[in-house]
Amino acid sequence: MTFAHGAERARAKSMRIAYLNADRGIPILGDKGASVHVREFITALAGWDNEVTLFCAQRGSGNPSPPAQIVELAPSNTRGEIDHESDRLCVPHSDSDRTLRLELAGLAYDRTLCRRVLAKINETGNPPQLLYERYALFHRAGIDIAAALGIPRVLEVNAPLVEEQERFRGLRLKQIAEMIETQTFTAAHHIIAVSEAVRDHVLTHGVPAERVSVFANGVDTTRFHPEVDGTDIRTRYGLGDRPVIGFVGSFKPWHGLDFLLDGFIDVLRHHPSAALFAVGDGPGLNDMRTCATQSGIADSVVFSGRIAYADVPRYLAAMDITAAPYPAQSDFYFSPLKVVESLAAGRPVVAPRIGQLTTLLHDGETGVLFTPGDKSGFSAAIVTLLNDRRALRSMTRKARMAAEANFSWSGIARRVLDIMNVPHYVGHVS
Repeated sequence: MTFAHGAERARAKSMRIAYLNADRGIPILGDKGASVHVREFITALAGWDNEVTLFCAQRGSGNPSPPAQIVELAPSNTRGEIDHESDRLCVPHSDSDRTLRLELAGLAYDRTLCRRVLAKINETGNPPQLLYERYALFHRAGIDIAAALGIPRVLEVNAPLVEEQERFRGLRLKQIAEMIETQTFTAAHHIIAVSEAVRDHVLTHGVPAERVSVFANGVDTTRFHPEVDGTDIRTRYGLGDRPVIGFVGSFKPWHGLDFLLDGFIDVLRHHPSAALFAVGDGPGLNDMRTCATQSGIADSVVFSGRIAYADVPRYLAAMDITAAPYPAQSDFYFSPLKVVESLAAGRPVVAPRIGQLTTLLHDGETGVLFTPGDKSGFSAAIVTLLNDRRALRSMTRKARMAAEANFSWSGIARRVLDIMNVPHYVGHVS
């Protein structure tokens, strides 16, 4: 089957799709990157004339709903449920062990989720033909839902969640988490991994390579594009016609904010009028403000604080270059939304040569890659771009072209549908 032919099939054969997001930490209408991912991908699926019903643990608020019927199945998290799960697993717990209680609550929620989803589907009398599930820690209900309905199940894996949970938040029931992870991976008809590193993680669970595809995170190229006007943003923050290096994201340690400030100090030695425009908020925002003041560059660093996701294109339009200053790390498994959004906006990205960034960016064409942890290489890349406006304009065009060709949500949805429209998966679906 050629790609074009597969795309035509996806376009001609609309489907009823159930999207399952059991992660209580992802409010569908919120501003988190994961929330954006869910909304944008559902919007892209619906754009191919599919009827999408979203089953989620938390609806949230703050952004418009995607074009789907949203069914919120919130966890009850009652003490009785947690105690019952504790007794069932023979795992004693105490009120002071919040981590363990949250894990038990997650398992209790998952135990009833299949029944609750099927009940909602039965109410409609119009069952889905495909289940698309975002992998969530301690959740395997998607396996039972797909089996009960006799439909294929696509599992989207965004991170090695067991490892991530243990490293950053703590994990008590690791053996159970690993067992469920293996079950939910191996039972999927097909797995969508957001990066090569995530695919490699999936393969360690015994999933055949032909059942795993790598599709990086995407961007709505109709909203993020070079024609967006950022003049009002430059005026609002007093940026004028200064060269602007931008950062968009959450202010968390693994985003390399100290590295960004140190590198920017070097940039100022060559371009004293340059500004660092830091957009977003998070636990590291106040520390970054303090560091900027203590370093004597407070007048050159502009903080926006939290902004609505709908405004991100205008903020990117106020920037000349964006930075993704991740620190050196051997297990970089991310597929950063902010990188592809910058490309779609025609803003070259300066980033370290690690993980999926080497695939998202073409060095010297859509951005500049530097050696991880090399502050001099980072600042030199920015200075070189600011010194060569012709090269910067060329990168703007190529960045936009790359986003349109490779990273549009519409294109990613089409490829997923192409995979799931082959007879091996949907020949039995009415």
